[in-house]
Amino acid sequence: MTSVIKTREIQYTAKDGSTLIGYFAAPESTTPVAGVIVSPEWWGRNEYTEQRARELAEHGYAALAIDMYGNKKVTTEATQANEWMTETFQDPETIVTRAFAGLETLAAQTEVNQAKLGAIGFCYGGKVILDLARAGAPLQAVATFHANLSPKSPAEEGKVQAEILVLHGELDSMVSFEDVANFREEMHAVKVNHEVIIFEDAKHGFSNPLADERAKANGVDLGYNAEAEKQSLEAMYELLAHHLKA
Repeated sequence: MTSVIKTREIQYTAKDGSTLIGYFAAPESTTPVAGVIVSPEWWGRNEYTEQRARELAEHGYAALAIDMYGNKKVTTEATQANEWMTETFQDPETIVTRAFAGLETLAAQTEVNQAKLGAIGFCYGGKVILDLARAGAPLQAVATFHANLSPKSPAEEGKVQAEILVLHGELDSMVSFEDVANFREEMHAVKVNHEVIIFEDAKHGFSNPLADERAKANGVDLGYNAEAEKQSLEAMYELLAHHLKA
């Protein structure tokens, strides 16, 4: 772990014309390091996403918390979050287009080793990076936390380059065990190296300490689980180290 990191905001433009503002964090290093994009929950590119980017930098990675809504829009209201998220689904190419823009922006930074790229995502952001991987992005490792697993279109054999780690809560009422089973079948069918870890007594949003607060304020079934958070992050860092630091 390194205690000296640097951060900055980076404005970039996706091919759909949207102006996006990412949050970049990297260790102070004389040589380029592996890069990881961090795709946010439906709340937008908020402090939680930025915190995860800083933690990655402390672990020796360059990280970019990507903006999926434009102009780093954030909210704490589920109705607004759902509206913004739904807008990104109207054109089936939007989320992959914007995620690719984030990945390309990350790779273009001088601190980043372009040959070592990964992605992590939370909830909505998990779907974003899974679809990015399905689209053939040059990723070596992908980890999702309580993610929507349904594909924009099923993965094609030979296209997914990453090993995929899915971190799922046993009590997740938004992503069913049928969804998990379908995801596994999809990955097996195209011979993608993947693992699904299911955490006992964990709800949707288990990795976010603010999940209970968000649940109460919005009447949605979220819940923080400290042990699941700890174990899921350990599994994620193990995956990243295996592929990006070897």
